[in-house]
Amino acid sequence: MLTRKQHELLSFIQVRLEESGISPSFEEMKEALDLKSKSGVHRLISALEERGFIRRLPNRARALEVIRQPDSAVSKPAPAREPAAASAVVTPLRHAAKVAPAPANDVIELPLHGKIAAGVPIEALETTATLPVPAALLGAGEHYALEVSGDSMVEAGIFDGDYALVRKTDIARDGEIVVALVRGEEATLKYLHREKGMIRLDPANSAYDPQFYRPDEVAVQGKLAGLLRRYH
Repeated sequence: MLTRKQHELLSFIQVRLEESGISPSFEEMKEALDLKSKSGVHRLISALEERGFIRRLPNRARALEVIRQPDSAVSKPAPAREPAAASAVVTPLRHAAKVAPAPANDVIELPLHGKIAAGVPIEALETTATLPVPAALLGAGEHYALEVSGDSMVEAGIFDGDYALVRKTDIARDGEIVVALVRGEEATLKYLHREKGMIRLDPANSAYDPQFYRPDEVAVQGKLAGLLRRYH
């Protein structure tokens, strides 16, 4: 059973998700529940999460999802001893069973692992930087970002300075654009093909030749999932 404050917070989050598709901020939750500090909101959020009523979406700012509603949210009336003003704190749920829409402007902070060559392979740099990416650009799975350096993939619409959004995987089919780690130390973005017991990494630029490697020299680090381009 939820406490009154936990129930009020759950209702407030649900209503805001239904109205705007965006979770309320901790400041908004503090004001709505008339709490003295945000630490009280943190405790309520943690309690609801532990009991399986909400979950936090990883790597996303202000992203909460209501998983389920308490049985009392629809059928059980409020106890008679509750203060009359308490019922006015949060708008009642209009659709207890309704699934909240996905946030329309949700942003994910992807790890930005340096630069990747779209020409001659260069070292893939590991950094602590991140890149904000609209969630709508990504599908399921774990992703990371790499800044493209070079022009060998221009005929595939991938240009120098673009950000490659990569889904982590070590499996790829022929013809897919992959991040290939060559000889354990250099990474490149190319079309993958298997040919006569060799791995062929094809550019998308007629000025460049395909690169051939033994299978043990190439490890797939991910597949291209999308591109992000900034205009200055």
